[in-house]
Amino acid sequence: MPAPRAELRGSESVRSAAAADEPTSGLGADADPDLGPDADPDLGPDADPDLGPGADRDSESSPDPGLPPGPGPGPEPGPEPGPELDSATAFRHLPPRTGVAALSPRYQVGAALALAVVAVAVCVHVGMVFLHVAPSNTVTKAHGEAIDDWIYPEFEQNWKLFAPNPLQQNIAVQVRAQIRGGDGGSRTTGWYDLSAQDGRNIDGNLVPSHTQQNELRRAWDFFTATHDGSARPVGLRGALAETYLRRIVVMRLERGAVGEGGVVERVQVRSRTTNVPPPKWSTDKVSTSPVYRVLSWWSVPDGATGGGTR
Repeated sequence: MPAPRAELRGSESVRSAAAADEPTSGLGADADPDLGPDADPDLGPDADPDLGPGADRDSESSPDPGLPPGPGPGPEPGPEPGPELDSATAFRHLPPRTGVAALSPRYQVGAALALAVVAVAVCVHVGMVFLHVAPSNTVTKAHGEAIDDWIYPEFEQNWKLFAPNPLQQNIAVQVRAQIRGGDGGSRTTGWYDLSAQDGRNIDGNLVPSHTQQNELRRAWDFFTATHDGSARPVGLRGALAETYLRRIVVMRLERGAVGEGGVVERVQVRSRTTNVPPPKWSTDKVSTSPVYRVLSWWSVPDGATGGGTR
C-alpha cells in the first residue's frame, strides 16, 4: 500500500512542475505566479477568493459573515391607492335627479317658458297696481285708461281700512226679481238679503273664498263710487259698474230663487245701511235705524248670466 501513495505524490509533483513551466494565457509578464488562471489580476494576493470581481473590498462596510443577515431596506412608502370605481359603479352612486332636472330636455324648455310667462304676468300686474295707487304722474296721465281697464273691477284697491275714520256702518245688499214662469205668468219675489247669505257661508269657515268675502261688497262699492245720489252714472265706468252688479245678483237669484222653468226678467237692488252702535263706555249717540237706498228696476237681457257685459 505505501508504494501507490508514492506514485501519486510523484505524479502530482511532475504535473505541478510542468504547469509552472507553461506560460499563463492572458497574463502579462508581471503576473503573480501564485494566482490561479481564473483570478482577477486587479485583486491582490490577500483578496478573498469567495468574492467576485465586482464585490466591495472595503472590510469596514462588509457585514460580518458570522452574524445572521438582517432585513434589507424595504420599499419607500408611497400614496395608498384608493378604491377605483369604474364608470358603471360611479353612475350608480350618483344621487337621483329631482325637480325640473329630472325632466327631459323638451319638458325642461316647456317649464322654463311657463315660468317666464308667469313671471312676466306677475311683474305686469304689480306694476299696474302700483301705478293705480300711486299719485298722478306722467305714466298714469298717458296710460290711465289702460291701467283702469286692467284694475277695474276685480283688482280695485280700497284704502278705507287705513283712513283716519274707517267705516262704522253695516251695509247689506238686497235684491228682488220679477220672474216669468213656465206657464207664461209673472211673479215678483220678496227681498233676498245677499249679504246675509255671504255671512252665513263665512261663519265657521276657516278659509272662506274671496268671492264669499268681497265679490258682492266690492261690486256695491264700485257702483256707489261711479253713481250719484240719484243713481245716475258719473264718468265712463258707470255703465260697467251697473252691468257688473246686475250680473252678480242675477246669478245669485238663479242659484236658488228661480223655480223650475222660470226666467228672470227684471231685478231691483237696494241697500240697507245701519250704524254700528258705539261701545257702552262711549258717550257718542248714533241712530240705529236702517236707511234704505232703492234703485230702479233693471231689465235683464238674454245671456246676462253667461259672463257677458252687455
